Amino acid sequence: MTTHSGSCLCGTVKYEIEGDFESFYLCHCRHCQKDTGSAHAANLFSQSAELTWLAGADAVTSFTLPGTRHNKSFCKLCGSALPDTQIAGLLVVPAGGLDTEISLSPTAHIFLSSKAAWEEASAGVPEFEGLPH
Repeated sequence: MTTHSGSCLCGTVKYEIEGDFESFYLCHCRHCQKDTGSAHAANLFSQSAELTWLAGADAVTSFTLPGTRHNKSFCKLCGSALPDTQIAGLLVVPAGGLDTEISLSPTAHIFLSSKAAWEEASAGVPEFEGLPH
């Protein structure tokens, strides 16, 4: 069984995931674009892994978009996305919040009908290892 650890940006919330992820989706829906501020969300999904809050559980809050199943858990101090258990029997973990490496490659891009137009335009733009000078 695999163990992963993760944390928020400010370090207040720390967690551990015991178990394996069944899927890894890159979601391009408008809800995920809004709540990540990016072209897509990168979330790992598990129906069997166990989440344990190691620190900062009182700093974890969540938001459910009314009229939808779209939910986001986050640190109320720094806003970092955190694992979510709002859908019964499903653990959703933002891949970027993990402090350990994952070996699972993305399973699929989903909701491509909402894909940001500027995402396609990023092909061929200059790349830098850090902040450009």
